[in-house]
Amino acid sequence: MLQERIEPAWIDAFETLFRRCALQSGDVVAILGETQSRPVLLELARLALSRFGVRSFTLVLPSVFSAGEPVSRSTGASDALQQLAPVIAALAGSTLVVDCTVEGLMHAPELPAILQGNGSTQPRVVYVSNEHPEALVRLLPDDATEARVKDHVRRVRKAQAMHVRSAAGTDLSVSLQGAVVGGNWGTTTRPGTLTHWPGGLVLAFPAAGSVNGTLVLAEGDVNLTFKRYIERAITLTIENDHITRIDGQGVDAELLRSHYAAWAELDGIAARPPACAVSHVGYGLNEAARWDSMALYDKRDFNGTELRAFAGNFLYSTGANEVAGRHTRGHFDFPLRGCTVTLDGAAVVDAGQVVRP
Repeated sequence: MLQERIEPAWIDAFETLFRRCALQSGDVVAILGETQSRPVLLELARLALSRFGVRSFTLVLPSVFSAGEPVSRSTGASDALQQLAPVIAALAGSTLVVDCTVEGLMHAPELPAILQGNGSTQPRVVYVSNEHPEALVRLLPDDATEARVKDHVRRVRKAQAMHVRSAAGTDLSVSLQGAVVGGNWGTTTRPGTLTHWPGGLVLAFPAAGSVNGTLVLAEGDVNLTFKRYIERAITLTIENDHITRIDGQGVDAELLRSHYAAWAELDGIAARPPACAVSHVGYGLNEAARWDSMALYDKRDFNGTELRAFAGNFLYSTGANEVAGRHTRGHFDFPLRGCTVTLDGAAVVDAGQVVRP
């Protein structure tokens, strides 16, 4: 395991992030953590902020442990805030929130109130993914990735339909009518927005009833929630947004069936539980991110945002989707290689390679 001690290069990386977030002297910055956060991330944020002349404070909340439900990972929905009004008010009154919670605030129920601000200040939030700092240094935001993501966000927003195919057998149709589309390049300068570092992907949250077809998780694709490369193919049948069949042999398929079944029981909807429904779809655009990086980290060192963002992957995720009115803590992220993604018939990813304009 890599050591988690302060290194000058890691402070420099956080400083670069904050400069790209347009911090200015006198800004108020909140560093948000929880008791299970990586201490080194909070400390690196504090040291880097000291170079800016900003006023900063740190909030560390107790991590929440839920009994009577399956283990949840990769949710993007930290439950550390627990609707605590003084905490929400403190964050809403900040210029920037540096989110170092384990899962992040992206899908947390308190996020809208935080981003709304307090009337005089409207914050922006940057989630520092729960990675070892070495990975963050490798994946610093850059101008090229930002421009690429912004271009593809415009394309997806203009499109009516996305279609995904692969030589492994994927054939998936996604209606983009009514979808909420966004992109992430790792920094934000606009009040009322959230980003995450590392970044480099475009995502759509489809409206209800928008996704149908077949998704094949082939050898070498990724079950990022379990932090496993797929070793034996799994075929998912998707009807009206929901996975209705999981076909495949071997431990990869068995693990998937078992975990989905546990959430079906908890959600109380055995036929079509929210955990089995689409959360978001999209594709990676970060040319510095690597598919093979997961093989080089221990599981506890690694959160996996890099594999969501590596250029040319198609990212299919199940779980909470506010646009479709579905809520659950069960979540899976599946980055797939070798897919062709089209928008209204025009390819944006061709057999796993981003198409140049």
